[in-house]
Amino acid sequence: MNKKSKSNLTEELFFSELDRLVIEKTLDERYQKIVKGFYQNYKKATAHSSNSKDYLQVFYTFAQLIEKQQKHPYVFANYHQKIRKPFDYYQFGIDFMRLLVDLDASKVTGLEELEKMQRQLANGENVILLGNHQTESDPQLTSILLENTFPKLAENIIFVAGERVITDPLAIPFSLGCDLLCIYSKKYIDLFPDLKRERLLHNQKTMKTMSDLLKEGGKIIYVAPSGGRDRRNKDGKVEVAKFDAASIEMFYLMAKKAKTPTHFYPYTLVTYEVLPPPETTQKELGEKRETNYSPIYADFGKELDMQHFPGCDIKNKLQNREKRAEFIWSLVKEKYNSLTK
Repeated sequence: MNKKSKSNLTEELFFSELDRLVIEKTLDERYQKIVKGFYQNYKKATAHSSNSKDYLQVFYTFAQLIEKQQKHPYVFANYHQKIRKPFDYYQFGIDFMRLLVDLDASKVTGLEELEKMQRQLANGENVILLGNHQTESDPQLTSILLENTFPKLAENIIFVAGERVITDPLAIPFSLGCDLLCIYSKKYIDLFPDLKRERLLHNQKTMKTMSDLLKEGGKIIYVAPSGGRDRRNKDGKVEVAKFDAASIEMFYLMAKKAKTPTHFYPYTLVTYEVLPPPETTQKELGEKRETNYSPIYADFGKELDMQHFPGCDIKNKLQNREKRAEFIWSLVKEKYNSLTK
């Protein structure tokens, strides 16, 4: 797509450019339909924003980035570091999502815990956030929530990311602006048995990289132990997905092995309405995007004692780990219910 100034950019031109991409076989018709639907939804949702006039330019830039990726696919390393030059993907992601956020009604709690984390990181210690996950834009939404209080801390978060955000053409422009440890979640490994060995080896390499980062110290890492996004239950209520005990244990053992002081905190996100996930887990890429203008919330809970928790006196190691995962999940779920009342 050619660069267009605000004065000569129109919706008709935008759609004609999408048609051109299909004719040139840069974009297939299925993705063209998804992009058009995403645009119409984004246009409607951002009408409530004070900067709603910027929606077309922002989305046109997004489409340009999709075209660039389709023509010159970016291959993500196990540890991807955000790209800020010559194009600032980090800022783009924030600008794109900001138009969907009711900032006046949004809030973040647990700022005193963030102050504590900031001191720990400055001392060369590590912080691991164990949180729920609601939208593929949670990294950008976290930065928006913290931009007036802890912008540098938000910018430095390393996100443990699943395969979809580095393979779906519509997700890649946002992922390029994040620090990511790329890993295949268990559910997507099991969905593709023929690729299981390859993906397990990939995960092992990523874990080695993470171990090196933890040894280096001063790192803040966010991981969703559920391995996926929260979804609505059969009654239509969004549920915080259960945390996987093995996932939490792996991060805990890695932190201990690194021998660099590492602190664990529960992190609760309420971002679902901004960009809801599909109702069920999709095997194929190319999910429909529907956006809403909505407030968002987050809470940074008190530091966790990973050895002492309700049920920690159980001698069976597997049951002990399950109790710990259940306890951390219950903290996030309780805070989630409180924030969404």
